[in-house]
Amino acid sequence: MYLSWEEKIISNFTDKSIEEMYGRGFVFTRLGKGVMNQTRSLRVDLKKFKLSSENRRVLTKTEELSLFAQTIPYSEYYWKIHKMGKEFYEKKFGEKTFSAQKIKELITDKTKSNFNKLFIYKKDEKHRVSMDATRHDFVKSNIGYCIALETKNILHYCYPFYQLSAISDKPSANTGMGMMLKAIIWAKENGKKYVYLGSFQRPTDTYKLQFSGLEWFDGKQWQNDLEGLKKFV
Repeated sequence: MYLSWEEKIISNFTDKSIEEMYGRGFVFTRLGKGVMNQTRSLRVDLKKFKLSSENRRVLTKTEELSLFAQTIPYSEYYWKIHKMGKEFYEKKFGEKTFSAQKIKELITDKTKSNFNKLFIYKKDEKHRVSMDATRHDFVKSNIGYCIALETKNILHYCYPFYQLSAISDKPSANTGMGMMLKAIIWAKENGKKYVYLGSFQRPTDTYKLQFSGLEWFDGKQWQNDLEGLKKFV
């Protein structure tokens, strides 16, 4: 179950309105257009973000991985995308966690999706398929995706998924962290103030604590005491 203290449905989708809601601990969900839940939200203050030695190790391990930002609705959608997503969420979190239809809806239907950015992760130029390859070959070469929200000042890195044996056919232990880290760097380079990383509620969420400048919402205000946060898992 997703930790939610309060639910609101908004109709004002201006950047200012959305940023104010995120500042109050609300995040967009996949439950329906405008649906937001207030939760124990995590965010990175990009003014305080610097690469740690562990971050640099992950970047080295995922150096083949390149991020490409696309707009949602995504016009080049292909069924292999929701196939990858469905298989990822089933293996990671169990059956019926995230349906193929819902993944497709979030990426292609602006009347039902709260998200406007799709990050596509590919191998870099020297590892990419040739220009005479088929569309299937290009999609097959994609390592992973993340459904996200972008406004002028924030990025919500929301629903990532990837090939579980991805880069160079090596174990994918660093792939998920590499994708998230590259999105944080992208946000900083594109002048964002905060990157939101979703809720903190399970022991498996501790991987999100590896970034400098991290803050968490306690139900009333933002905190930076990570030891106090760890008591919740």
